[in-house]
Amino acid sequence: MNQYETVFILTPVLSDDQTKETVAKFKKILTDNGAEILNEEAWGLKKMAYSIDKKSTGFYNLVEFKGEPSLIKKLETGFRRDEKVIRFMTVKLDKYAAAYAEKRRAKYATKKEEA
Repeated sequence: MNQYETVFILTPVLSDDQTKETVAKFKKILTDNGAEILNEEAWGLKKMAYSIDKKSTGFYNLVEFKGEPSLIKKLETGFRRDEKVIRFMTVKLDKYAAAYAEKRRAKYATKKEEA
């Protein structure tokens, strides 16, 4: 199993509930196909570098997971079929990127505990 990281941007016209439902849908695609979700982060509404479909902002989400390479095609097909998704990108992490992601998760966890 390889370690992957996917970032996807959802349209800014969604409510909080719709955003959570959409993220849950993609997490379900992952878990139904045998992936292990390592981390999930909702980065919130951010301004994009350039407009996409006349939208200048979007809800950014990150999901880190371990899974088989065949799973990526199913996940990205789900992204393409959902009109709520503006953009997405999935990256396979090598051992150095995986180590960095682990450190970043630990740092994020300590910030949450302090708050």
